[in-house]
Amino acid sequence: MTFKEKLKTTRWKLEDHINTDEEMIAYIEVALEDNNPAFLADVLGIIAKKRGMAKIAKATGLTREGLYKSLSAQGNPELGTFLKVISALGLHLRVEAAPITPAKQPLEAHP
Repeated sequence: MTFKEKLKTTRWKLEDHINTDEEMIAYIEVALEDNNPAFLADVLGIIAKKRGMAKIAKATGLTREGLYKSLSAQGNPELGTFLKVISALGLHLRVEAAPITPAKQPLEAHP
């Protein structure tokens, strides 16, 4: 290729790179670790679209339109919606202790 030739590029789309359950889980884990609710909502929305938003809506008992709205980069799904979508995707959440750093001391238990 010479400098006179134009380089052709395509826009990178997350949905083009989620083809297996393992990839779906990996993207959700990254979104959870990022602590950015908008990013998490967007990732869940992309995965729900890929799996079929109508199918997810039916499984959650929520409207398709409502899911599109809340599961977007501008959305802010309620915790109940988030949990229903996670379940409809065939997943469950697990909590584990984060590494302790000086800035993140664990809360002390109170009797």
